Amino acid sequence: MKVLNVEVVLNREKNIQQAKSEDSILEELDDETTSHGYAILSHRWGAEVTHKEMIGLMKMEEQKRDKIRECYGYQKIIKSCEQAKEDGYKWLWVDTCCIDKRSSAELSEAINAMYRWYQNAQVCYAYLNDVDGLLFPTERDDSKFEQSNGWPEWFSRGWTLQELIAPKQVEFFNKDWVPIGNKQRLAPTLQDITRIPRDVLTHGLVGKRLCVAQIMSWATDRKTTRVEDRAYSLMGLFGVKMPMLYGEGKNAFRRLQLKIIKGTGDHSIFAW
Repeated sequence: MKVLNVEVVLNREKNIQQAKSEDSILEELDDETTSHGYAILSHRWGAEVTHKEMIGLMKMEEQKRDKIRECYGYQKIIKSCEQAKEDGYKWLWVDTCCIDKRSSAELSEAINAMYRWYQNAQVCYAYLNDVDGLLFPTERDDSKFEQSNGWPEWFSRGWTLQELIAPKQVEFFNKDWVPIGNKQRLAPTLQDITRIPRDVLTHGLVGKRLCVAQIMSWATDRKTTRVEDRAYSLMGLFGVKMPMLYGEGKNAFRRLQLKIIKGTGDHSIFAW
């Protein structure tokens, strides 16, 4: 698991003109090391900074470097690091820059481990980029969130389903990084938005006897950019592992169904 060293990232940004190109902002950690505590980010993708850009920032020409530093995705990483430092965490995981997506092996490993990484995090920062108020939205607003069923877009995305359920603690932030509530306190509202039972939201899936169709139903209205991610984003919820084959289209979901049936014997999946 590659994670950002929060202190190194922030020091590099603060002293951008003096920072050394060889300063390593990413560290490779195992499960035992990360048990000491790390924060993790959940967000809606936009104009993001890649793994290559993040580690190669100091080797770029100044004009290109400054352009990246001004972009939405880079500022999101910096703000996440600042929050992690404030909360006392040394490491932060961000999917946009902690996975080298040029490597299919690294991407496949990360997607298969992602649910566990969110589950093991001490805190998950859920960044709601379309919420500008100081309070978490508690009522549906179709005029403000018309593209996402009346709620912040974060709740309409496929990957954020596991990112809501897996972590023990989820802290929500508005677009200006002002905290607007946490999963425990907002559980009744979150249940209304997602149809996920409050007990699952507050205590996770462990020990729950839920049929496959019920878990699948939580993903009904969620969207992913790639059709394969409709399946890949659900793997962790069912404890399924399988190789990533981008380009296989809807066959990814058929492979997921077969894996789930083989592991559970629950044929309610066909009712979904």
